Amino acid sequence: MTDAIWTTLRLAGLTTLLLLIAATPLALWLARGRGWGRDMVAAITALPLVLPPTVLGFYLLLLMAPDSPVMAVLRPLGVPSLAFSFAGLVVGSMIYSLPFAVQPIRNAFEALGDGPWDAAATLRASPLDALLSVALPLARRGVLSAAVLVFAHTVGEFGVVLMIGGAVPGRTDVVSTHIFQLVETSNTADAGRLAAGLVAFSFLALSAVMLLDRRLGRVAG
Repeated sequence: MTDAIWTTLRLAGLTTLLLLIAATPLALWLARGRGWGRDMVAAITALPLVLPPTVLGFYLLLLMAPDSPVMAVLRPLGVPSLAFSFAGLVVGSMIYSLPFAVQPIRNAFEALGDGPWDAAATLRASPLDALLSVALPLARRGVLSAAVLVFAHTVGEFGVVLMIGGAVPGRTDVVSTHIFQLVETSNTADAGRLAAGLVAFSFLALSAVMLLDRRLGRVAG
């Protein structure tokens, strides 16, 4: 049980960090970009919200299999098979939680409007400097909300991690899959304790998002 909790926390922490780095420029482009391609990318980004986790996990498993075209490209670079590995879980979790990172950050950038960017331009700030020094601090409400949502969503994953991770003890077995295994072996006492822990964690995560939103909104006002 302890191994499953530690693996879950590692997975959620790493997924959150990497996804915030990857999602921020994507959210910025979706908020300020132009052209028909933006709507298509936005729809693709939101797909994990409507796809059954097992469907997404199935296709990710095919892509991560040792004989897949993706692995044929990655293997010469020293990347082992991603299927049933912790690295594979991270990739799958990033894809599955992508909309939970992109949407809050996109909303925060859209709420800024053009004013901060125009002010930075008058001071001859580069686009990168304007993003790091002006836009991101002003959009911190969305960034923090995204971080909490991604972390909580990753902790509660089941279908995707089971499909691509296989619940290998000490490597890909996380809390959600461990609960499933405990129930399968009729160990309902331990399953109940873990499930109660997830319920409490989910409640605290949602409370944290609402508290952050209220406090930062008060500061911004």
